[in-house]
Amino acid sequence: MKRALYLLYQILIAFPIMLAMTIITALVTIIGSIFNDRFWGYWPGMIWGRMFYRVFLIPIRIHGREHVKKGVSYVIAANHQSYWDAFLMYGFVGVKFKWIMKKELGKIPFVGWACYMAGHIFIDRSSRIKSMESIRKAESRLTDGMSVVIFPEGTRTFDGKMARFKRGAFVISEELGLPILPVTIDGNFKVMSRHAWNVTRHPVHMTFHEPVYMQKKPDASEQERTAMMNKTTQEVYDIINKTLEEGY
Repeated sequence: MKRALYLLYQILIAFPIMLAMTIITALVTIIGSIFNDRFWGYWPGMIWGRMFYRVFLIPIRIHGREHVKKGVSYVIAANHQSYWDAFLMYGFVGVKFKWIMKKELGKIPFVGWACYMAGHIFIDRSSRIKSMESIRKAESRLTDGMSVVIFPEGTRTFDGKMARFKRGAFVISEELGLPILPVTIDGNFKVMSRHAWNVTRHPVHMTFHEPVYMQKKPDASEQERTAMMNKTTQEVYDIINKTLEEGY
Protein backbone atom coordinates (compact mmCIF):
# COMPACT_ATOMS: atom_id res chain seq x y z
CA MET A 1 0.00 0.00 0.00
CA LYS A 2 2.81 2.41 0.93
CA ARG A 3 4.63 1.71 -2.34
CA ALA A 4 1.46 2.36 -4.34
CA LEU A 5 0.83 5.65 -2.52
CA TYR A 6 4.43 6.74 -3.04
CA LEU A 7 4.20 5.94 -6.75
CA LEU A 8 1.02 7.99 -6.98
CA TYR A 9 2.74 10.83 -5.12
CA GLN A 10 5.61 10.73 -7.62
CA ILE A 11 3.35 10.85 -10.67
CA LEU A 12 0.92 13.50 -9.43
CA ILE A 13 3.14 15.73 -7.29
CA ALA A 14 6.90 15.10 -7.22
CA PHE A 15 7.65 14.71 -10.93
CA PRO A 16 5.56 17.74 -12.03
CA ILE A 17 7.15 19.94 -9.34
CA MET A 18 10.70 18.94 -10.25
CA LEU A 19 10.10 19.20 -13.98
CA ALA A 20 8.98 22.79 -13.47
CA MET A 21 11.91 23.44 -11.10
CA THR A 22 14.38 21.99 -13.60
CA ILE A 23 13.22 24.36 -16.33
CA ILE A 24 13.19 27.36 -13.95
CA THR A 25 16.65 26.48 -12.58
CA ALA A 26 18.06 26.09 -16.08
CA LEU A 27 16.66 29.44 -17.23
CA VAL A 28 17.91 31.24 -14.11
CA THR A 29 21.35 29.66 -14.59
CA ILE A 30 21.49 30.55 -18.28
CA ILE A 31 20.54 34.19 -17.71
CA GLY A 32 22.53 34.68 -14.50
CA SER A 33 25.69 33.08 -15.90
CA ILE A 34 25.86 35.77 -18.56
CA PHE A 35 26.91 38.10 -15.73
CA ASN A 36 28.68 35.78 -13.23
CA ASP A 37 28.99 32.06 -13.85
CA ARG A 38 30.83 31.43 -10.55
CA PHE A 39 27.72 32.45 -8.61
CA TRP A 40 24.85 31.60 -10.95
CA GLY A 41 26.56 28.44 -12.17
CA TYR A 42 26.46 27.02 -8.65
CA TRP A 43 23.74 28.32 -6.32
CA PRO A 44 20.61 27.61 -8.45
CA GLY A 45 21.91 24.08 -9.09
CA MET A 46 22.62 23.56 -5.40
CA ILE A 47 19.04 24.47 -4.45
CA TRP A 48 17.71 22.33 -7.34
CA GLY A 49 19.73 19.29 -6.22
CA ARG A 50 18.55 19.55 -2.63
CA MET A 51 14.94 19.95 -3.72
CA PHE A 52 15.01 16.60 -5.52
CA TYR A 53 15.75 14.82 -2.26
CA ARG A 54 13.27 16.91 -0.29
CA VAL A 55 10.40 16.63 -2.76
CA PHE A 56 10.88 12.89 -3.31
CA LEU A 57 11.24 12.37 0.47
CA ILE A 58 14.62 10.64 0.17
CA PRO A 59 16.54 10.49 3.50
CA ILE A 60 20.17 11.55 3.17
CA ARG A 61 23.13 11.33 5.53
CA ILE A 62 26.44 13.14 5.00
CA HIS A 63 29.67 11.76 6.50
CA GLY A 64 33.19 13.20 6.59
CA ARG A 65 32.27 16.81 5.92
CA GLU A 66 35.35 17.85 7.92
CA HIS A 67 37.56 16.65 5.04
CA VAL A 68 36.23 19.39 2.73
CA LYS A 69 38.05 22.66 3.31
CA LYS A 70 36.68 25.98 2.10
CA GLY A 71 38.87 27.81 -0.37
CA VAL A 72 40.66 24.65 -1.56
CA SER A 73 40.24 23.45 -5.15
CA TYR A 74 39.77 19.68 -5.50
CA VAL A 75 39.33 17.05 -8.15
CA ILE A 76 36.23 15.45 -6.64
CA ALA A 77 36.03 11.80 -7.70
CA ALA A 78 32.89 9.78 -6.89
CA ASN A 79 31.43 6.42 -7.82
CA HIS A 80 28.46 6.59 -10.20
CA GLN A 81 25.28 4.74 -9.20
CA SER A 82 22.44 6.67 -10.79
CA TYR A 83 21.21 9.84 -12.49
CA TRP A 84 20.49 10.92 -8.92
CA ASP A 85 24.22 11.28 -8.29
CA ALA A 86 24.06 14.59 -10.16
CA PHE A 87 21.38 15.92 -7.80
CA LEU A 88 23.38 14.68 -4.82
CA MET A 89 26.63 16.32 -5.92
CA TYR A 90 24.93 19.59 -6.82
CA GLY A 91 22.99 19.73 -3.59
CA PHE A 92 25.39 18.51 -0.94
CA VAL A 93 29.06 18.82 -1.92
CA GLY A 94 29.13 22.24 -0.27
CA VAL A 95 31.82 23.81 -2.46
CA LYS A 96 31.60 25.52 -5.83
CA PHE A 97 32.61 23.28 -8.69
CA LYS A 98 32.51 22.67 -12.41
CA TRP A 99 31.45 19.37 -13.91
CA ILE A 100 33.56 17.48 -16.38
CA MET A 101 30.99 15.72 -18.53
CA LYS A 102 30.77 14.01 -21.88
CA LYS A 103 29.92 16.44 -24.64
CA GLU A 104 26.71 14.57 -25.57
CA LEU A 105 25.07 15.87 -22.37
CA GLY A 106 25.29 19.39 -23.74
CA LYS A 107 22.51 18.53 -26.19
CA ILE A 108 19.91 18.01 -23.43
CA PRO A 109 17.32 20.81 -23.68
CA PHE A 110 17.57 23.42 -20.92
CA VAL A 111 19.91 21.35 -18.70
CA GLY A 112 22.66 21.03 -21.31
CA TRP A 113 22.36 24.69 -22.28
CA ALA A 114 22.54 25.72 -18.62
CA CYS A 115 25.66 23.60 -18.09
CA TYR A 116 27.31 25.26 -21.07
CA MET A 117 26.50 28.77 -19.81
CA ALA A 118 27.60 27.88 -16.28
CA GLY A 119 31.07 27.08 -17.58
CA HIS A 120 31.05 23.35 -17.03
CA ILE A 121 33.63 21.45 -19.04
CA PHE A 122 32.50 19.18 -21.85
CA ILE A 123 34.97 16.48 -22.80
CA ASP A 124 35.26 14.95 -26.24
CA ARG A 125 36.12 11.29 -25.67
CA SER A 126 36.57 10.52 -29.36
CA SER A 127 40.33 10.98 -29.03
CA ARG A 128 42.97 11.46 -26.35
CA ILE A 129 44.10 14.73 -27.94
CA LYS A 130 40.60 16.23 -27.75
CA SER A 131 40.23 14.99 -24.17
CA MET A 132 43.49 16.71 -23.22
CA GLU A 133 42.30 19.94 -24.84
CA SER A 134 39.27 19.85 -22.53
CA ILE A 135 41.56 19.36 -19.54
CA ARG A 136 43.61 22.39 -20.57
CA LYS A 137 40.42 24.47 -20.66
CA ALA A 138 39.66 23.37 -17.10
CA GLU A 139 42.88 24.84 -15.74
CA SER A 140 41.82 28.48 -16.04
CA ARG A 141 38.53 27.82 -14.26
CA LEU A 142 39.84 25.94 -11.23
CA THR A 143 41.08 28.80 -9.08
CA ASP A 144 40.11 30.40 -5.75
CA GLY A 145 38.43 27.30 -4.37
CA MET A 146 36.65 26.27 -7.56
CA SER A 147 36.71 22.47 -7.80
CA VAL A 148 35.89 19.98 -10.52
CA VAL A 149 33.62 16.91 -10.25
CA ILE A 150 34.09 13.77 -12.28
CA PHE A 151 32.81 10.18 -12.16
CA PRO A 152 35.93 8.11 -12.97
CA GLU A 153 33.85 5.07 -13.99
CA GLY A 154 32.59 7.11 -16.92
CA THR A 155 29.06 5.74 -16.76
CA ARG A 156 26.45 4.52 -14.28
CA THR A 157 26.85 1.10 -12.72
CA PHE A 158 24.78 -1.75 -14.14
CA ASP A 159 24.63 -3.83 -10.95
CA GLY A 160 25.47 -1.50 -8.06
CA LYS A 161 29.14 -2.53 -8.05
CA MET A 162 31.95 -0.19 -9.07
CA ALA A 163 33.52 -0.51 -12.49
CA ARG A 164 37.17 0.11 -13.27
CA PHE A 165 38.23 3.75 -12.99
CA LYS A 166 39.35 5.64 -16.07
CA ARG A 167 42.38 7.89 -15.61
CA GLY A 168 40.87 11.27 -16.58
CA ALA A 169 40.40 12.55 -13.03
CA PHE A 170 43.94 11.58 -12.13
CA VAL A 171 45.44 13.20 -15.21
CA ILE A 172 43.67 16.42 -14.20
CA SER A 173 44.98 16.10 -10.65
CA GLU A 174 48.52 15.66 -11.90
CA GLU A 175 48.35 18.34 -14.58
CA LEU A 176 46.82 20.99 -12.31
CA GLY A 177 48.44 19.95 -9.02
CA LEU A 178 45.10 19.53 -7.24
CA PRO A 179 44.31 17.04 -4.45
CA ILE A 180 41.77 14.31 -5.21
CA LEU A 181 38.75 14.24 -2.89
CA PRO A 182 37.26 10.71 -2.94
CA VAL A 183 33.50 10.53 -2.39
CA THR A 184 31.45 7.38 -1.80
CA ILE A 185 27.81 7.43 -2.88
CA ASP A 186 25.75 4.63 -1.35
CA GLY A 187 22.02 4.21 -1.92
CA ASN A 188 21.28 6.00 -5.18
CA PHE A 189 21.39 2.71 -7.10
CA LYS A 190 18.38 1.59 -5.07
CA VAL A 191 16.71 4.99 -5.39
CA MET A 192 16.78 4.72 -9.18
CA SER A 193 19.03 2.32 -11.06
CA ARG A 194 19.69 2.72 -14.78
CA HIS A 195 17.03 0.07 -15.44
CA ALA A 196 14.27 1.76 -13.37
CA TRP A 197 11.62 4.21 -14.56
CA ASN A 198 10.38 5.30 -11.14
CA VAL A 199 11.93 6.30 -7.81
CA THR A 200 12.20 4.06 -4.76
CA ARG A 201 12.37 5.74 -1.36
CA HIS A 202 15.67 4.53 0.09
CA PRO A 203 18.27 6.16 2.40
CA VAL A 204 21.32 7.65 0.70
CA HIS A 205 24.73 8.08 2.32
CA MET A 206 27.43 10.40 0.98
CA THR A 207 30.92 10.02 2.47
CA PHE A 208 33.78 12.47 1.98
CA HIS A 209 37.21 10.89 2.51
CA GLU A 210 40.56 12.46 3.27
CA PRO A 211 42.13 14.05 0.17
CA VAL A 212 44.67 12.04 -1.78
CA TYR A 213 47.64 13.85 -3.28
CA MET A 214 49.05 12.77 -6.60
CA GLN A 215 52.83 12.41 -6.55
CA LYS A 216 54.49 14.57 -9.17
CA LYS A 217 58.14 14.19 -10.18
CA PRO A 218 59.17 16.57 -12.99
CA ASP A 219 62.07 14.31 -13.96
CA ALA A 220 60.04 11.07 -13.92
CA SER A 221 60.05 8.93 -17.04
CA GLU A 222 56.79 8.17 -18.83
CA GLN A 223 56.88 4.66 -17.37
CA GLU A 224 57.36 5.97 -13.82
CA ARG A 225 54.64 8.56 -14.32
CA THR A 226 52.20 5.91 -15.51
CA ALA A 227 53.05 3.67 -12.55
CA MET A 228 52.44 6.50 -10.06
CA MET A 229 49.15 7.39 -11.69
CA ASN A 230 48.00 3.76 -11.69
CA LYS A 231 48.91 3.48 -8.01
CA THR A 232 46.92 6.60 -7.09
CA THR A 233 43.97 5.50 -9.23
CA GLN A 234 43.85 2.17 -7.42
CA GLU A 235 44.22 3.86 -4.03
CA VAL A 236 41.23 6.15 -4.63
CA TYR A 237 39.21 3.24 -6.04
CA ASP A 238 39.92 1.16 -2.91
CA ILE A 239 39.01 4.02 -0.56
CA ILE A 240 35.62 4.54 -2.22
CA ASN A 241 34.88 0.86 -2.70
CA LYS A 242 35.72 -0.11 0.89
CA THR A 243 33.03 2.20 2.27
CA LEU A 244 30.59 1.02 -0.40
CA GLU A 245 31.14 -2.64 0.49
CA GLU A 246 30.96 -2.07 4.26
CA GLY A 247 27.64 -0.20 3.96
CA TYR A 248 25.85 1.51 6.84
